[in-house]
Amino acid sequence: MARLLVVDDEKSLCQMLEIAFRKEGHSVETVFSGHAAKKKIESQVYDLVISDIRMPDLSGIDLLKFFYETRNPAPFILITAYQSMETAIEALNLGAYQYVIKTDKLVEQLKLTVSRALEHSALREENVRLRRELLRDFAHNNIVGQSRQIQGILELVRTVAPTGSTVLITGESGTGKELVARAIHEASLRREKTYVSINCGAFPETLLESELFGYFKGAFTGAETNRKGIIESAHGGTLFLDEIGETSLTMQVKLLRVLQERRVRPLGGSSDVSIDVRLIASTNRDLKRMVAAGQFREDFYYRISVIPIHVPPLRDRPDDIASLARHFLHKFGLQMGKGDLDFNRDVLELLTHFPWPGNVRELENAIEYAVAMCGDCGGKICMEHLPQSLTGISPSGEAVVEIPPEGLDFEARMAQIEKQHLLAALRASEGVRTHAAELLRMSYRSFRHYAKKYDI
Repeated sequence: MARLLVVDDEKSLCQMLEIAFRKEGHSVETVFSGHAAKKKIESQVYDLVISDIRMPDLSGIDLLKFFYETRNPAPFILITAYQSMETAIEALNLGAYQYVIKTDKLVEQLKLTVSRALEHSALREENVRLRRELLRDFAHNNIVGQSRQIQGILELVRTVAPTGSTVLITGESGTGKELVARAIHEASLRREKTYVSINCGAFPETLLESELFGYFKGAFTGAETNRKGIIESAHGGTLFLDEIGETSLTMQVKLLRVLQERRVRPLGGSSDVSIDVRLIASTNRDLKRMVAAGQFREDFYYRISVIPIHVPPLRDRPDDIASLARHFLHKFGLQMGKGDLDFNRDVLELLTHFPWPGNVRELENAIEYAVAMCGDCGGKICMEHLPQSLTGISPSGEAVVEIPPEGLDFEARMAQIEKQHLLAALRASEGVRTHAAELLRMSYRSFRHYAKKYDI
């Protein structure tokens, strides 16, 4: 049973349609003016609307515009006694499901049209439900985290996935930008089609161009056969351009043309090939700053960043670290045949408070290393199984300090170390703060100062 709204200034027609659709098992409300219909639409939810086009106070076309401004996805059917091709085209362009001419067979025609419209609406809702299930399954297996930031990203993915809009995913290296891109594809209408990705920073410009656009035999030295480019290979599906900030200004012009014209020309070719792809790009660079510095084209930036998604670094979402660590522990435990493993409490404490400059990728690598090194560990990952970069202690007992290529925040790292020592002292003293201060060879007053500083 569906809830229908019938709008027509001809009361006898409204009554006839009400009787007919009630017999079909639907709930029907009727109003006799466009303004009355607007009030109903503002206060009620309908599964379908049938409206006359010509009414004295408000036309059916204007009511149609208002209806879809309320973000209601329900079918809207227009009826009229005055056939006009121009009006019909306008109605359909505005989103009307169907445009029906009033004849002596109007009731039977509307019954058939309404039945098809409701069936189409049900299929669309089922499609949305299935996409959400697919996203939930993909996210459950790949995007781990219960933090507010991650849940917000997943909600945004659910919203934008069904659209064809370009998406720009930003965030530091190792945060999981490609997983977000893949989640968008899996929850989209293109999920049955190809998902193609390429790291733009991994190729010299000339090689990147041939990879993206393809080429014909003889286009350049070494082009011995025809080869389809990655863009054309993604036809009908999703193209993920990782590290888009590494592309040259010249390459940006070429990619902009592809986005604007939806056509691509292979190297050495004389004609264009039509393509239909959904573009998702990612970068760990500040593209706005690059635009201001003349290092990135402004028109291309706005073209690729219709929908921006930022993936925060792991240090800004510490609530996700434990669940991520356990996820990787289970994954590598199975892969290496070591069964169910767990962390010692001090290990989990260290993992949770470590700054992770390499983000999720660094955490994953650290857990893989620990699982590989644990041997016969009784099912427990201990401190000695962790990489030296985490514990800071080499096998000889000497402190080891490693500076990542991108550098680190010295003050943040020192603060992290101070906090770890305070927590370790409290564990060793079973929570007795005076004893913890003695273990750290500091006054109780100093201990209280640091504990307050780090909210311990």
